[in-house]
This record gives sequence, C-alpha cells and structure tokens, in this order.
Amino acid sequence: MKRAALKADLHVHSKFSMRPSEWILQKIGCSESYTEPLELYSTARKRGMDLVTITDHNTLHGSLEIAHLENTFVSEEITTYFPADRCKIHILAWDITERQHEDISRVREDIFELASYLYHKRITHAVAHPMYALNDKLTPDHFELLLLLFKNFELNGSRDDIQSGVLTRLLADLTPKDIHFLAEKHKFNPIIPEPWKKNLTAGSDDHSSLNIARLYTEVKGADSVRSFLEGLNQGRGEVLGKAATPATMPYNLYSIAFQFYKHKFNLDQYMEKDLLFRFVDRALTRTIGTGRGPVRRLYELLAHLRAASFNKKHSPKSLHGLIYKEALEIVTQDENLPRLFEKNEDKPWEAEKGWFRFVDRSSEKVLKGLADTVLASVSKADIFDIFSAIGSAGSSYILLAPYFVGYSLFTKDRRFCRLCLERFDRMKNRKKPRERLKVAHFTDTFFEVNGVAKTLQQQVDMARKKKKMLTMITCGAGRDVPGVKNFEPIGAFGLPEYPDLTLFYPPLLKMLNYCHEENFTHIHSATPGPIGVAALAIAKILKLPFLSTYHTAFPQYVSILTDDFVMEELMWKYMAWYYNQADVVYVPSQAFGAELAEKGIKRDKIRSYPRGADVDLFHPSKHNGFFKNRFDLPADEIKLLYVGRVSKEKNLPALARMFTSLSKIRKNIRLIVVGDGPYLAEMKEALAGSKATFTGFLEGDDLAQAYASSDIFIFPSTTDTFGNVVLEAQASGLPVIVTDKGGPRENLIPGETGLIVSGEDAQNYIQAVLKLADDPDLLQTMKENAHAYMKDRSFETGFLELWDMYRTASA
Repeated sequence: MKRAALKADLHVHSKFSMRPSEWILQKIGCSESYTEPLELYSTARKRGMDLVTITDHNTLHGSLEIAHLENTFVSEEITTYFPADRCKIHILAWDITERQHEDISRVREDIFELASYLYHKRITHAVAHPMYALNDKLTPDHFELLLLLFKNFELNGSRDDIQSGVLTRLLADLTPKDIHFLAEKHKFNPIIPEPWKKNLTAGSDDHSSLNIARLYTEVKGADSVRSFLEGLNQGRGEVLGKAATPATMPYNLYSIAFQFYKHKFNLDQYMEKDLLFRFVDRALTRTIGTGRGPVRRLYELLAHLRAASFNKKHSPKSLHGLIYKEALEIVTQDENLPRLFEKNEDKPWEAEKGWFRFVDRSSEKVLKGLADTVLASVSKADIFDIFSAIGSAGSSYILLAPYFVGYSLFTKDRRFCRLCLERFDRMKNRKKPRERLKVAHFTDTFFEVNGVAKTLQQQVDMARKKKKMLTMITCGAGRDVPGVKNFEPIGAFGLPEYPDLTLFYPPLLKMLNYCHEENFTHIHSATPGPIGVAALAIAKILKLPFLSTYHTAFPQYVSILTDDFVMEELMWKYMAWYYNQADVVYVPSQAFGAELAEKGIKRDKIRSYPRGADVDLFHPSKHNGFFKNRFDLPADEIKLLYVGRVSKEKNLPALARMFTSLSKIRKNIRLIVVGDGPYLAEMKEALAGSKATFTGFLEGDDLAQAYASSDIFIFPSTTDTFGNVVLEAQASGLPVIVTDKGGPRENLIPGETGLIVSGEDAQNYIQAVLKLADDPDLLQTMKENAHAYMKDRSFETGFLELWDMYRTASA
C-alpha cells in the first residue's frame, strides 16, 4: 500500500452486536438487526474506508467473518464494569487475536484488571463514548478514573457536537498537576505514561448499516494496520466526518425494527406490489434499486394506481389503517421525498432528515384527525368518544417514540457534560459563571386581543430591552415578531362559545427539535391548551424545568359560557392533572393560589409572582379630553370606564343591569365600554337609551388617554385571576371598583385606591359608584392615592423579579 493516509471507521457493528436503546427495542419486539459482516465491509469500502474492522459486543464473530479480506483486522467492543457499583463502560480493542479475546473475557468484569491487561499486552484500545451513561450509573467520579486509566478516547459517531466538543476541551486542558490531583483524590496511580496527554479516535457506532463511516479516523503517513494503530497511540489520528443529531438514533431504531420484521415475516414478497413498503425499504435499508427498466416502470405504475385507488376509496376506522393511509398519501404526493434517499448514498444525514420529514408529516396528519375528534367530543360532552380518541392518540405516539428516546438521551448527555465541566472548573479554581437562563415560553394565545396575550407581548418587549434570552413559542396566523417563534399549526379548532379564540394543534416534533437545537434551560407554559400540553411533553423529554402560569380561570369560564356543571368539573380535573406536572405553578393572586390548592394542585408547587403595569404609558398626564375630541361627549359628565373583553364571563350582564338602574337616578354619569367581544351586540341592546358609549378596541396612547380622561374604573369580573386593567387604571390615576371574588381585589388598597363590592348584587355597584361620584374630595384623594400606589409597580420591575425566580426552579 502506498497511500499517504489510511482511514478507518473504528466502531461499527454487525448482526452479532447488541442493539442500542434496549428498552425501545424490547417494546417493538426485536433484539438485533440483520446487517451481514460482508455487506458491512462492502459499504465501508464504498464510503472511502481503507481499513475495515467490526467491533461487536464481547465477540469476534463479526470481524472474523471478514478477516480473510484485504485491509481488515479483528476487533471487539468490551463491556466492563467499575467493581464498586457496576457502572458499565465500553472499551474498544483493535487488532487482537482469539487467544487475547479469551483473556479479555476473563478479566473484563473489572475495569482496573482490563486496563492493566490491555496496557501490558500493548493492545491498542480506547474508551468508547466516555460521556454516555450506559446503565445510568456514570458520574464525574467515574469519568475522572477513566482519565487515570486510559490514553485513547473516542469521539462517538452516535453522539452530537456538544458532547464531542466538551470531551475534546477537557482532554486538551489536562495538566500533570490535574492528574496528580485526581490520583490523590481517587487513591490510584496511573500505569500509562504521561497520562495528561490524551489521544482522540472516532467511529460511527453504527448498528443499522445506515451510518457507516459517518465519523471516522484518519492517520496520515500510515501504510498498514500496524502503522495506523501506532499512529493512533502517538496522537496522530485525525477525527473526520459529521457528528450525529438526535434524529440519528431514531432513524437507526426504525431501520433495526424494519429489518427485523422484514426478515421475520418475509416482507420481500410485498416490495414490488406495495408502494409504501418499497419506499420504507429504500429509506430504512438504503438498498440499491434494480434499475428503471420496462418491467420496473410497469410495477411502479401499477403500485401508484393501487395507492391512488386505496386513498380515494378507503376511510379506515382502525388506527393502523389510518396511519397506513396517511403515510401512503405522503409518499404518492411528495415526489421529492423518495429522492432524499436515492441521491445521498454517502450522506446518511440527508436521508436521516428525509425520514424525520416523513415521520413528522405522517404523525401530524394522524394526530390532527384524532385531535379534531377529541375537541368535537368535548364540545358535545361525549365522554366515551373523548376517551376513545385519547387512547388512539396515545397509541399513535408509537410513531414518535424513537424520537422521544433520541432527544431524551442527547439531553442526558448534555447534562452530564455540564457536570464534568463544573467539576473541572472547581478543580482548576475557576470562577463559576452565572447560571445561563434561556427560557422558551409556550402559549396558545399571543396575537389575539386579551389580557394574557397583552402580558406576553409586554414580556417579549421587556426581554429584548433587558437582553434576556426569552423566546415566545406559539402557533397560528400572525405577523413576524422579534422574540417570537410562530410555528405553522397542523390543524385548528374553533370554540363555538368563544369565537375569538381558536385552538391550534402544535407540530410537536418540530417544536421538540427547535427547543433542543436552541438549548433552552427552562420551559414555561402560559396556557394549558394544546400548545401548553406540547410544552409539557417537550420539558419531560428534554428533562428541563417545567414552569406554568395560571392566567385564566378556565373552569369558571366553561361554567359561565356553557352553563354545564359537569363540563366545569371535567375541566377542573384536567387542570389539576396539568398543573401537577409542573415544577412550579405561578399564580397572580393568593386567592387563586388557595383555590388551586383546594382543587388538588400541590401546595408546595404554587408560587405568587410579581406583576406590574407600564407606568410610563399609563399616567395621569395623558388626560387630554380624549372623549370630547374623539366621541364628542360632554366634558362635565362623570365617566365610568370599563376596559376589557366584552364577554359574559367578565360579568358584564350584571354591569349592564346595574347601569340601567343607575341611569334612572343619575343623569350626569356615563358608562364607557372599551373593548370588543361576543357579548358586544347584546350589551349594546341591553343599554339602548342609556348614557353608554362603546369605543371598540383601543391600544397604545389611545387607551392611555381613555384611562386618564375618565373618572372611575369599574371591573365587575368574578373570574379574573389578576386583572391587568385594574393596575393600568390606578397607574392612570383612577380609583377602581372591583368584586370580592378573583384576583383583582388584591391589586388595590381598599378604601384608599378603590372599593371592593359583592359581584352578584347590582345595588352594591350603584352605592360604590355614587359614593365616589357624589364626593368630589374623596374622588380626588383616591385618584392621587391610586397613582401613588402604582409608582413602584412597574412592569419592568415585575418582569425582572420573575426572571430571577427562574433560577430557583428546577426539574
């Protein structure tokens, strides 16, 4: 051989190997793939490898099957243990004999004995995936012992760039002083020379034949197996190729399962007849087609005709039938999808993206249909259909389970990497950096007009102003906004009782991938709707702290809007389940915190959090005769202001009854309603002939001027958890009248900045309004007190306090 360099994939498995992620494979009923060693050898050579070996787990069978071929050598992957706690470690040993394998088998139960044997026999070896916890027992202490025991460490082709980068950094940063410290700490003297000098190797760790040589090792100047391995030991190995992503392992798992079932049930007989089977076979086995001759083209034409006929005529009732139909439709309609697997024979990461796209689209179409069924059943209170659809939805997640496993494992790896970095920083007396906070805030409402959306919009603006890493995540139509990630929904469902609010079905897999790539530290859910459920799932998969806010009293809303006690109770059961999944539940008032606890949400999860208003925008100085100028209203009238959604759940029928009665005894008081909503037309009709003005929706300076140009603010809601408008009114210098139920009653000083009345009795409202309207001195004093009360309750202060509260939240 006269090559300038030799390349080898030093970590690849044949059909004899144990499979990764044994749990998921047990669930689908298989335990091994069917990649023949000769096929593996051929693929590795086609992908540019000069040398080929197979490192099966604790056996030489795979590599012995190709030992007679040129440029091969016999190797294995050894399973060994730390004797104290049985922490499992994998060691790669290359170019060994059968006799050495027998010796290794005798000593491999003890990693210290194994390391000594491999060193003294001068067997080239390396620690495989050293930062991957094989049996969940790996700790930074174990990793430190590996540094004392071994010279060569693998950058593993099934792990991501972050793990490889951390391992590379830690090994390059070692000094003789560090090794001495570790030796003293663990009472173990290294037997390898210059143990602070480490070498890197690479292998694909392929279990499916899809990713052979994705990551490999090259030694320049090597011209034989011996010189190649000597180059490794001398630190001349260069790691090349492309690291894995969380989608790599799922792609492999799908392939392993398909190969197993293809072999078990002899599925080859269906390949020419069934278009979907042929597509899956091409995608998951990467087999080369047999050409595009006339017979082949005829088979394809017939397969497409059968698929079109099936999709047109069949409306499957079973979940499996639905999955088959939707997947077949994607294959027949997306002409570009099959090409992703045909044109990238040497780029497995491109095929991996194609399979992600196929699974994502298939699952979205299935889940959309199931979600439609659930929500339609909820609206009709059809309990049996609800649970039937939920059961089917759970089963359909089998499609996505391998991805959940993949993302979860990568998250676990990243956490371990952080632990090791923190350990080394302490060892080197480096100052611990301030904890990085990067929050993904999920919400079912953002672009709509309501209090929750307005608060979240203000948080995005404040985060940008204060340079905090906050991203609002939502779905649905809306303009592009900095700081907001707006996903295309997979479907939508309108609520008949709440026409201004549409529930969007989130694209779970896309959201999961986005959150992993963005490396968020916390997941926060603003709402318990479909997007909130997606946030919960993503937090659990990525093992991140899950925080949730109780913004809206949905059970009470359901009761008011549907007049159905059963639906209210059902909603409370759901709310208790949802919020009990959170690590922290933020509530805007003590009253609602107590109510949540009474309904079954664990008290130790509930935290009150600070809220404020934009005290610069909402200010008495904005008083400018707004209503005279805009609506030609008399300046000498006392203006009683309501701001908010015009809907029954805000207790506006009670306000309409109260003002009808008040109008009969006071002619100088005008009710001004700012806002829009489903009750608007009915409320206008109820107040016809009275001094009531409806401005429609106002925002910005117009809203600020409306507040400041009024005299008294009234908010009759009994269901609001907080009531931003109550703070905005007081900041604008208005005394407020609120009810004795809900959160707003905690946002004033009774008798000083406002009055609290019973929410059910119209006479109480009338007495409160007249108490202020008939006493100009009291009204003026309360106006001044209200503005003073809000001077230290800015939105900025509340946001920064909440941001600091994130640091105390943990998964």
